[in-house]
Amino acid sequence: MVEKAQQAKAESLRALHSEGVLVLPNAWDAGSAAVIAAAGAKAIATTSGGVAWSRGRTDGHGLTREEMIEQVRRIAAAVDVPVTADVEGGYGPTPEDVARTVEAAIEAGAVGVNLEDSVAPGGPLFDVQEQAARLRAARAAAEAAGLPELVINVRTDVFLFGIGEPEGRLDEVIARAAAYAEAGADSLFVPGLVDLDALAVLVKATDLPVNVMAWPGAPSVAEFEAAGVRRVSLGTAVAQSAYTVARRAAVEALTKGTYEELGDSLDFGTMNSFFAR
Repeated sequence: MVEKAQQAKAESLRALHSEGVLVLPNAWDAGSAAVIAAAGAKAIATTSGGVAWSRGRTDGHGLTREEMIEQVRRIAAAVDVPVTADVEGGYGPTPEDVARTVEAAIEAGAVGVNLEDSVAPGGPLFDVQEQAARLRAARAAAEAAGLPELVINVRTDVFLFGIGEPEGRLDEVIARAAAYAEAGADSLFVPGLVDLDALAVLVKATDLPVNVMAWPGAPSVAEFEAAGVRRVSLGTAVAQSAYTVARRAAVEALTKGTYEELGDSLDFGTMNSFFAR
């Protein structure tokens, strides 16, 4: 059974969806999580893509359940704020697979999970009833583990993967949201949808707090909040930026013999101070 401290973090994460907007610059390892928490993040969300790349794998179930959970454990141990884990599609298609993944994530210290409704990157999607059964299994697993407060953020990839005709996608998301809410989901993640008018319609059509994924050029957090969005994730973008700095610094040192790309970095002492001995 989980400890009271973990239950308190789960309740805190749940409360963060009830007012204002929760901004999540996603982490991929203990170091990135510590830096993001120190910047003032109220919670840490992992990114499956960043975690996979840090392990030399591709995103989209390139990692095993055990490998992903190992990284979640390290991240949860590195920060004091709630951690919600991106567990992709649950590392298996069946409700039993999802239950095992949720149990493992809770044991590793997570108090929230992201669960996708796509069978594979690019689609197809699980049908609504299949995904609802997987969500019910996730909720039952959380209750059995002693963490009924676990925040289940269900991700639907209708817009991300362009499923169906464009004019029918919003209605499809609304229908899925209703079924997912009934099955035990706590919030709805719709990556690929940043149109503010469409989001305003979605927010009014579902009781689930709506989560979007932002990138350069997307509406600001304030604009999303005005449309009723409750959670803004940055997905793999922070990890991509970090690796871009590594590439630029390497190219500069190898071609020019200079080091200006390393300017404005966190100093060694600051980085070291994020971690207890």
